[in-house]
Amino acid sequence: MPTPLALAAALCCAQAGAQTAPARVPAAAPQAPAASAPAPAASTAAGPAVILQADRISGRPDIDAQAEGNAELQRGPLVIRADKLSYDSVGDLAKAQGNVRISRDGDRFTGPEVQLQLQRFEGFFLQPEYYFPSTGAGGKADRIDFIDDQRSQLWGGTYSSCGADGSGTPAWLLGADRIRLDRQANEGVAEGAVLRFYGVPILAAPRLSFPLTDERKSGWLPPSLDVDNKSGVGIGVPYYWNIAPNRDATITPTVMTRRGFSADLQFRYLEPSFRGEIDVHALPDDRVTDTSRHALRLFHEGDAPQGIHYRIRGLRVSDDEYWKDFSSQASSWTPRLLATDLQADRSFRWNGIDATAYARVQQWQVLQQDDARIVAPYQRSPQLGLRGSSLLAGGFETAFETEVNHFTRPSNGQLDPLPTGTRLHALGSISRPWRAPGWWVVPKFSFNAAQYQIDHSAGGRYDNESRTIPTVSVDGGMVFERRASWFGETLRQTLEPRVLYVNTPYREQRGTPNFDAYGKDFNAVSVYSDNEFSGVDRVSDTNTLTAGITTRLLDENTGIERLRLGLAQRVQFRDQKLVANPDGTPNIDSTPEGEGSTQRFSDLLLFGTATLSPRWMVDGAIQYDPDSRRTVRSLLSTRFTPGPFRTLSASYRLTRGLSEQLEVGWQWPLYQRDAAAARVQAAGACSGTLYGVGRLNYSLRDSRVTDSIVGLEYDAGCWIGRVVAERLSTGRSEATTRLLLQLELVGLSRLGSNPLKVLKDNVPGYRLLREDRDAGADAASSAAF
Repeated sequence: MPTPLALAAALCCAQAGAQTAPARVPAAAPQAPAASAPAPAASTAAGPAVILQADRISGRPDIDAQAEGNAELQRGPLVIRADKLSYDSVGDLAKAQGNVRISRDGDRFTGPEVQLQLQRFEGFFLQPEYYFPSTGAGGKADRIDFIDDQRSQLWGGTYSSCGADGSGTPAWLLGADRIRLDRQANEGVAEGAVLRFYGVPILAAPRLSFPLTDERKSGWLPPSLDVDNKSGVGIGVPYYWNIAPNRDATITPTVMTRRGFSADLQFRYLEPSFRGEIDVHALPDDRVTDTSRHALRLFHEGDAPQGIHYRIRGLRVSDDEYWKDFSSQASSWTPRLLATDLQADRSFRWNGIDATAYARVQQWQVLQQDDARIVAPYQRSPQLGLRGSSLLAGGFETAFETEVNHFTRPSNGQLDPLPTGTRLHALGSISRPWRAPGWWVVPKFSFNAAQYQIDHSAGGRYDNESRTIPTVSVDGGMVFERRASWFGETLRQTLEPRVLYVNTPYREQRGTPNFDAYGKDFNAVSVYSDNEFSGVDRVSDTNTLTAGITTRLLDENTGIERLRLGLAQRVQFRDQKLVANPDGTPNIDSTPEGEGSTQRFSDLLLFGTATLSPRWMVDGAIQYDPDSRRTVRSLLSTRFTPGPFRTLSASYRLTRGLSEQLEVGWQWPLYQRDAAAARVQAAGACSGTLYGVGRLNYSLRDSRVTDSIVGLEYDAGCWIGRVVAERLSTGRSEATTRLLLQLELVGLSRLGSNPLKVLKDNVPGYRLLREDRDAGADAASSAAF
């Protein structure tokens, strides 16, 4: 956002435009006729020429000149216009009276009288009014005193992006008794600063300092306000610390009515070979739990010598209930499963092989609940691997991956019955692709080999197991194209049949642990894979032919895909012993016998995406069981976007026997004064449009709302008010509710809690009513009390 008194920077810019030595102005003939040509002045080595023109110009050559009637003085980008204007070439003094207008790079100043010594930029401007297009804001002052080309003082100054309402007062107004500006120090100091909203003081400071450019400056930021049902009302006052051009920190002390005092720290750094961010939340004495609570989030990545790239991500909290009480501090895709992940890799080429060596350590913190315990994934402590690919003679292609992993279990204070151990595996393939325009065939041989050293700590025994599983596959397809006319447009339509044959023999895998295998979703990508499971530990035995067809409509001019429709199904030539259960677990791991599949035809997959007009988007996928004649899984979604800040979306998700959810989202104007008001609003004045925004997730199976976001945004043109309520389900009968309140003063700053990230992350198609800026830019234009 702009500085709290952004007018300062623009005034200094005007000063910068006049920091050149004056050019001499030759005397014009006395009483020159109206609309005379500009009095010429040659540029000098010291700077641009001074050009004076008016209806009437008089003066003495190389001494002075007087201009009346549409008088204008120009020097570089600085232009002064007035009813009367005089220039003393000897003293380099310009005086203007009557309807004075100054402009530079779009910034505009008006007033009754100005006097400037151009070289030293020393003088004054009486009762100026100013407007800055870059921020869409301006104001007025009693007087501006220009001390020199770097320093000035403004008396009784105001700043606002609002036009006056019926009472003659802008909706919001920032004013100060005196403002001192120092360009060399990049600092402005306002004394007696008061921010008023509809005449009510909402922020005041006896002394307010701010930067004059986009360079960062240490200081206090506007206070934040948080309200939730777990902590009550929280008021924080962030302090921004500009440590160096490539390092900064934000420290936010906060007082919560229910829990007491807390502090947040965000430290960011950017170096030539690495960058990162550290976030800390500390609550020394939680009055609700009588404990000390904290959270630490870390991100760091960089490049080490020898071409090594590394990355560290981590999130740790103090206790199992933290994710419920401080959902905004411990935000994660898996709020009860917090990862710490260290990775490093190095890519290289050796003897025609493109290879990558990598290492990883992955640990988990599991936030357990007595009434809803979860089984955490295995930790990799560590993982070491090498993968690569190469082209061989005769058009053959080969790829490989080999890893050694030591798998451990997260510590949860209880005896874990699951085994741990070390796995050495090798994956390899060799293929001979034939590709040409319109068709391709890729026969491939691959294998999955693994050796295990298993630690049954719960049973006090150790085992060694190994197995090798080969796979043969042939993948082929064709692409047909033709021109087609749809909805009055000329499009290109494709027809793309594809078949995949896979043959993998059955190998006994009950004696080996399952460290990382999980059933893949049945979708347009996985239906053409040669293994039903992700990971390494489980390989499905299969003798199947997958056949499918896809058609697409493409815009011939832009290549944009307007429509995609497809279907696919597998034909099974023998019974399958190792399959995935509906919840994704391998059948041999959930039941001792592990019943397989005797189906000859798999479920039928139908999928499609349509963007037939800029307003409508439809997406869907259906998994249909022909034996039971029922839909097993489905996903249907649509979005309607008729214009800016207008979007409606709905989606339906079904996984039979597990979940059924309906989701709706919206951003839509609920009230707008009238069309004329809309045009006024677009011009930057205060009108009024009320928007509804939100997203609701409803569980049809449980008949309850799981997560929801509901809010209102009022855009008055020069200010925006936001009220957003967020409800996150933390159990069947538990939820965390937050109320986010924000007042955005356009051209100045934002006050209160920030709901914008919540809206952008959760409401499909949401657009900011004003362009956002990053945290660093906001901090750069912070004000210090």
